[in-house]
Order: sequence, then structure tokens, then C-alpha cells
Amino acid sequence: MSKSTEYIEVYGAREHNLKNINVKIPRNELVVITGLSGSGKSSLAFDTIFAEGQRRYIETFSAYARQFLGGLERPDVDKIEGLSPVIAIEQKTTNKNPRSTVGTVTELYDFLRLLFARVSDAYSQTTGKMLVSYTEDQILDTIKENYKGEKIMLMAPVVRSRKGHYHELFVQMAKKGYGQARIDGELQDIEYDLKLDRYKTHDIDIVIDRWIIGESASEARMEKSLRTAMEMGEGLIGIQKLGSTDIEYFSKNLMDSETGHSLALPEPNTFSFNSPKGSCPSCKGLGTIKKINTDYFVENPKLSINQAGLLPLEDIKSNKWILSQIKNILEIFGLGLTTPIQDIPEEALDYIYNGCHKEFNKDLKYAGITKKIKISFDGLIPYMEGLIEERESYEAILLERHFTTEETCPECKGTRLQPSSLSFKIDGKNIAEINALSLADLKDWLADVKDKFSPKNAIIAHEILKEIETRLQFLLDVGLDYLSLSRSSKTLSGGESQRIRLATQIGSQLVNVLYILDEPSIGLHQRDNERLINSLKNLRDIGNSVLVVEHDKDMILEADEVLDIGPRAGKFGGEILWQGKPKDLVKADTITAQYINGKRKIAIPEKRREGNGKNIVLKGATGNNLKNVTLDIPLGKLVVVSGISGSGKSSLINGTLYPILNKHFYRAVQEPLPYKKIEGLEHIDKIVDVDQTPIGRTPRSNPATYTGMFTDIRNLFAELPESKIRGYKPGRFSFNVKGGRCETCQGGGLKVIEMNFLPDVYVHCETCNGKRFNRETLEVRYKGKSISDVLDMTIDEAVEFFQPIPKIFAKVKTLQDVGLGYITLGQQSTTLSGGEAQRIKLATELAKRQTGNTLYILDEPTTGLHFEDVKILMDAINQLVELGNSFIIIEHNMDVIKLADHIIDVGPEGGKHGGQIVAQGTPEEIIKSKKSLTGKFLKKEM
Repeated sequence: MSKSTEYIEVYGAREHNLKNINVKIPRNELVVITGLSGSGKSSLAFDTIFAEGQRRYIETFSAYARQFLGGLERPDVDKIEGLSPVIAIEQKTTNKNPRSTVGTVTELYDFLRLLFARVSDAYSQTTGKMLVSYTEDQILDTIKENYKGEKIMLMAPVVRSRKGHYHELFVQMAKKGYGQARIDGELQDIEYDLKLDRYKTHDIDIVIDRWIIGESASEARMEKSLRTAMEMGEGLIGIQKLGSTDIEYFSKNLMDSETGHSLALPEPNTFSFNSPKGSCPSCKGLGTIKKINTDYFVENPKLSINQAGLLPLEDIKSNKWILSQIKNILEIFGLGLTTPIQDIPEEALDYIYNGCHKEFNKDLKYAGITKKIKISFDGLIPYMEGLIEERESYEAILLERHFTTEETCPECKGTRLQPSSLSFKIDGKNIAEINALSLADLKDWLADVKDKFSPKNAIIAHEILKEIETRLQFLLDVGLDYLSLSRSSKTLSGGESQRIRLATQIGSQLVNVLYILDEPSIGLHQRDNERLINSLKNLRDIGNSVLVVEHDKDMILEADEVLDIGPRAGKFGGEILWQGKPKDLVKADTITAQYINGKRKIAIPEKRREGNGKNIVLKGATGNNLKNVTLDIPLGKLVVVSGISGSGKSSLINGTLYPILNKHFYRAVQEPLPYKKIEGLEHIDKIVDVDQTPIGRTPRSNPATYTGMFTDIRNLFAELPESKIRGYKPGRFSFNVKGGRCETCQGGGLKVIEMNFLPDVYVHCETCNGKRFNRETLEVRYKGKSISDVLDMTIDEAVEFFQPIPKIFAKVKTLQDVGLGYITLGQQSTTLSGGEAQRIKLATELAKRQTGNTLYILDEPTTGLHFEDVKILMDAINQLVELGNSFIIIEHNMDVIKLADHIIDVGPEGGKHGGQIVAQGTPEEIIKSKKSLTGKFLKKEM
């Protein structure tokens, strides 16, 4: 094959807002697609190229197999040539399953389990001695060696310190022809009517054979007898000299030669916390248990039980018995169900919560007699625990939601494994300790441990270690050295999970594949960016095509080819403005190019805000890797929290600060990570967390309904004279209720036509032509537009259209201010990108009546935003700060960091080398800091 460049050629792409474009993308190169948010980058990369590659792959299956896969849409494109198999690594959120960890996702843990199953040493849990195992031949040789010329008995231990009378066992043995047993150290004949004391613990060994070592008759049958004894004793046998009382045990399994305590030989699933063979029986391998927390039982101690003061009783309304028991307990103390909870003594509450089995005598004053009250009540907490265990009823789910907190499992201390699995060690460490190491430390440990194996084990371990090391290296290359294998997947950020998938893909070493990545640099500090770019180049160099949708300056400049899509967003985008080498991009005339060559830039403010002089101070935060941090947040300013990935920014803000505030203002249930105390809560009156989760998961949700302006629009239509004549109420103009909507498609505007094993086809509803409403409703018009026309307007058009109506105008205007002028009011929420959803939330906040004391927390708001969009977003945020609100933004983007009034830099590194505040102050002060990595990169920007 000659080295002529091959291309992926796309003809006539019309998906979403693409304007029938043709594009040639070179193969086996690193190609970056950039452009404004909403301009059509993802439509080209994911909805056209990826969707078509995926569909063609699935087309190769038989029709029978396809019906299980569900059909895939054929994207709206004329043809695509030169497409190879496609793997998309998207920003999709990770697995939320509590059992999924970094180790299981990367499959590193599987290799680690194999390593432990094959080359680990076992140690006794009681004495700490190393356990040994023998093969049958070794046992025979040892016996012949140690007992030369002796008369010995071969025993099979069948019962080990268990209670019972064991009558059936003896009958069974007698039938098999065994005559003697060693019961609790005494030799006895086995009789048909032999019964032991049922309530004492017993040790029973059956005598299988008597040998005289060195005598040929014994030697001949030794092997056979040994095998019989092994089977009966489940791998364990005992040898006792005639006339002595000591017994020596030998085991095929691992065992402690003194106590006879034995462990089964390990298998890989002995170390799996998802298999009953390995998981901790108390928490079923989750590492945490749900524990009932009595702090949630009473909210307002002034109320009595009858006035719903004791909250769990409200969830278990159906149970009258409990109420009568509580009434009895209170009666002993001379109280009743009408007593306020604060007046009930501790002792009584203890009986109610934890149970009481007693008889009380109570003097009845007026009758002059005593009344006996007998109480036998297990307690409210054990009863609730029972309900939650069974999870039969809806009540149980409510109880679990309202009154339990997650705590580390007391049995396994969060290791998820049973004690016997933890008694296997390599070089003195068990698998849970290895699992908790950060990946960087794991690499060092693997290097150390190589030389510690015996020659035989070294050969076994060599292959496994090689596998672990190569996979580990890929994870380190994408900047994840601070994660540990035991880290739960649900605590990973979008960027982290994406990079884990990237590492797994690089590890699979496929060639001739087209990889499509969606902003892999999210959540990466500038320093780690270089590593990531090298990983992508590595993918390209082994013979793959890499297509990246990205806004990051470094990534754009390092690419082999750049496509710039624009010119604006939404329906004003969808064209390819420029394509070529990054070094020529500087001369191009697009918005992206102007930001790269410095014609446009995000201006640094002349002076930083002073703030309002008030602070929130969080003292002694120690969650995850935080090292007793004291966080001081000045209010009335734009505060940015920066630092290397994994340095503890999220633990500090999302894990500690936000749950504390949320609990304080909204009584949320999430427990904050441990901290000592917090001061200054009185300076703010509400807290808003604006994240990137989709605003609605159904096609019926759209920006108009989310921001609440659709209600105002419907009210406006209902006020029109035409509506009044016809008697239409606002509900007439909703596409979610009967009345005004088109009933054929139930207000969806689309109908699904099911094709048996071809993909479902969505067509406009033939009755209303996708307008969602019936004819009568559409006859009501405002300024010549029906309600359906209003939903089809872009935000920009709506701003002019609703100018005279202040209530609606305010909401539409804020959407325009955050740069969403291109979306339509009725656009389905499911088609919005993460950045767009976040900006809609922000706009909704902007439009609310301001108190000026709100604290906003944003986690990487620039995800999916182009330079130009960052500028628009920051303008909107600054507007809110001007009103006196406070912002905390967790961010790596230098454009945002340089606009901050106050920077808190967490570091210095990720993982266990992080968790401290390295520097804080204005950007000008951070630059001067020697310790701050962010400072170094910020210097270049300023």
C-alpha cells in the first residue's frame, strides 16, 4: 500500500443542525473538531459518523441477533465512505452501581485476584503463623518418615466443636463398618445407640485404619485408606500414636499444624467482593451498611407522639401494635401519647428505641391497688431494621430513605471481604491493602514485590504481573495516578471515568479503529493535559484514527488537522468554516482562530472585587484525602477553587461544604464528609448547586417548561379575547393534558412507527403535522402567532416578540444573555448538550427574584463551552456577583481562573499527596506563589 492519505468522506450530512455538509477527514491522524457550543460538532462526530459506524457493525449480525439489540437510527446523511469500526468514548456518566470500583472497571482487580489466588501465603487469623498445605504424596512421605516402626491410627475429623447428639452420624458410620471414634479426646466404640450431650460442643474423629509403619501389609493399603480419610475429613486427616493422646493433623488445604485450623485453597473468587465466596457476610461486599440514625427520629421535640413528633411512626402508620407498646412504656413513667417528647425521660426513650422485656408494678393512686404491666417489646430500631432488611413494602423504602445513614461496615472495616480472604498475603500485605493503594504507589509495590517470590512462584507471577503493569501504565499515562483501585465508580467525575475508558481502550491495543472522544480534557489540570495528548498520539501511532471534539487550546494546536464548525450556534451553525493544519489556523478568520491568535480575548478586570467582608469558614475537613483543611470563603466575591485533578477540590466543596449547607437550609439527607465546625452560615440565605445533569429526561420537557415561562405564556394566551369567547383556560394550551393537545400523538408531535427488526421510525403526527395541538387551539393567535408557533421560535426571536410583556421578557432575556439565543423554546430537553442544560439552569436562577445573599456552587461550568461561550457565561455570572451573591466555582480553565476575585488552590499533587490548601488570594498573588502549580500556568495567561 502506498502512503497516500486515506479519508473518511462524509457526503450530505443533515443531522440536527448540519447544513447538508460534505467533509473529508484524514485517517490515521489526530483530528480535532472545534467550534461554538451547539454549532454541530457532536452532531457530526457522534450523531453522524459514530451512529453510522455503529449501525453498519450491527447490520452485519443476522436479523435474529439484531432483534435483541434494538435497531439503530440511520443518521440523516447521504453516504459515508472509508469508515472503519468506531469506538466512542463519551462523557456519559459512569456506572452508578455501588459494587463497581475502579479496579473492576479497568479489570485490574481481576488480575490482582488471580495473583493472590496463585502466589499468596496464608496466615492463621488467631496465631498469625504461616499456614502450610501438603499433597497426598507429601503427607504419606512425612508419616513414613516421622513414625517409623510405630503403631498409629489414621483418623478423619468429621465434627469440629459443634453442638448436637450426632446419633444419625454414628448409625451411618456403624453401617459403613467403622468401629471406633475419638470423641472429645477419648477413644470410644461406635454403637447403634450412641448419643452425645446435645448442648455441649464436640470434636469427633472417626478411626479409619490402624497402621504399623514399615509393615508391608499396612504399606500396601496406606494410599487407599489415606484417600478415604481425606474424603471423609474434607481434606484434613489426623494421626494418633496408639496409647498417646496427642493427634497430629495434616491437610490438603492450608492449615495451622498446631490448632488444626484450616482454610480452603484460594480461588480467584475467594477475593471477589461480588461473590458469596469472598464477600463480607455483614455488608454483602458493599463495604458500607445502612444504619438507623436516631437523630432523625425527632425533629421538633415540643410535639407529642400523637402530634406526629416521633417521625418513624408516621411511616409505619399501619402498625397499631407498636403504638400500644409505646403507650404501655410511657404509662410506667406516668406519661402518655400526649406528652411532648422533650418531657419524656432518657430511660423511657431508650426502652422505646431499643426494646424492653420486664414486668413493672405501678401503683394506681386512687384505686389503692397496684397494677402489673408486662412489657415485651423488641424496640423501634430492631423493628425498623427488620422491615428494611425484607424490603417488602413501600414503608420499608420510606424508612430507609428517611432514617438511615451509610456507615462503614464494622465487620470488614470497609474492605468488603471476609476475614478468611484477608488472611492471604503477599509480602505482608493482604489484597484489601493493595486495593487501597493509589495507582502510583501500586506501581512501586509491584516493582518491589517482583524479587520477593520463590523461584517457582516467580514463574507463575511473571505473566500476571506483566499484564497488571502494562494496564497500570496506561492509567498513569492519562493522569489518574491518584485514584486507588478500591475507589467506587459512582464517586468519579465525568472526566475521570472517560479517561479510565480511554486507558482501557489504549490497553486493548486495537488498530485500524476510529476513536471518537468527547472533550477528554474535562476535569484535567493544564499539567495533566500534556500526558493526555501524548496518550492520544500513542493511539494514533499504533495505527488508529482519532477524532476529538474539543475546545482546549493545547489540544487544538497539537492536532494533525482541525475542523472549525460554525459560524454561530444552533440553526445559525452547522457549516464547516475552516479545515487545515493548526499552524495555519492563526491566519483564518473564524471566532476560534481569533481567540487563538489573540484578536479576541477574555479581558482581565481592572480591579478585583472587595467582597462584603463576611466569610464562611469551614474548619478541620478531613474527608477522603483532605489533611485537616480550614477553608475560608470570602462572600460577595467570585471564588475559584483550582488544583490538580484528584487534589481534593471536590471532596472539599461537593463532599463537605455543599452537604453541610444543604442540610442547614433544606434538611437534606446526604451526610457531609467529616469536619470539625463551620461558621458564618447566617450570612447567606440560600444555596444553589448548578451542575450538568440533564434538565429533563423526557421529550416533553423543554426550556420553556423548565424555566417556568411556559406557564406565563399559557396564561397570556388564555387572557386573549378569542380564548375568553371560547372559554379556554390556560390548561387548554398545555400539550400534556387532554383538551387542547392533539390526541393522536397525545401532544408529542411525533409518532413512533414500529418496524419489527428495523429501527423504529419517528414521523410527524399526520393529524397535527407535529404541531402538538388540535386545530381549535391553534386558532387562538397572539400577534398572529399560535401557541405552536411560539414553541418553534428561537430565544432570539422570542426576545423581540415578548418585548411588551415584562414577566416573560425577563426570562427569555436571561436565556439570551447566557448565550442560548439559538435554541427554540420548545426544543426537547433530551437534545440539549450538558453545557446548554447547565446554562438553562443558570438563566433560571438569574431570572428569579434576587435576595443578594445566595451562594452558588458550580462544578466545572465551562465543560463543552467554546472560548466565546465562556466569555458569555462569565458575563452572566459576574452579573449575579454584582448583585451581592457569592460564587464558588471548581475549575481548571485558565480563562475562568484569571477572572476570579479570590483563588483557593488545592494541592500540591493529586491523591495522598494532595488535600492541602497551597495558596489563596487574588490571581496576582497566586502567580507569585512558588508552591502553586496553577500559578505557573496562570502566569502565561496574564
